[in-house]
Amino acid sequence: QYATIMAVGTSSSMLGGAFLLLVLSSATDVHGGPSSSAAPRSPLDYLCNNLGPAYVGANLCVSTLCIDPSCRSTRGLPGLAVIATRLTVSNATVAKASIEHALAHAKDDKARKAMRSCLQLYTGAIPRLQWAARSAAAGRYSGVPEVLLAARYVSDKCTNLAGEGALPKENVEFFMMAFVAEAVVEGVQLFIG
Repeated sequence: QYATIMAVGTSSSMLGGAFLLLVLSSATDVHGGPSSSAAPRSPLDYLCNNLGPAYVGANLCVSTLCIDPSCRSTRGLPGLAVIATRLTVSNATVAKASIEHALAHAKDDKARKAMRSCLQLYTGAIPRLQWAARSAAAGRYSGVPEVLLAARYVSDKCTNLAGEGALPKENVEFFMMAFVAEAVVEGVQLFIG
């Protein structure tokens, strides 16, 4: 599906042996190790191993997307973009609710003011993230990475307003989800054209 290995016959057994070695070597490179079957990797493995480790490493990609158990059974790369954007909406909603809960129990006026500002940022971001998730589900990716990038800035801005550690952990978790989702959507756009 993602890589095809074809064998071409040759009259020389020596050349044939060398070609077989080349094919086996290619199968090792394509499938991540020696294998008795040349089955293609799953869309999840393919995408996460090709995002670029300097951007989003494979382990971070897989662990983040597989919060949704359907990550391993999705039938194609577009399904992973849907999962990523849907999880980002969920994380934003949870982060907002966590900040609302923290605000209700905050005693410091400065912290309360920062949390109220942060809630306004999340309140504005969630409808845009919902649009991004609907767009990804429809196979329309134009503008989606930009919305995800802007969503990451919501988390950053909240941290800058409230200070490190003053917000619930869900704010940082949202940042990581939006970071991975942006990479996933950009990867899907790149790989499917």
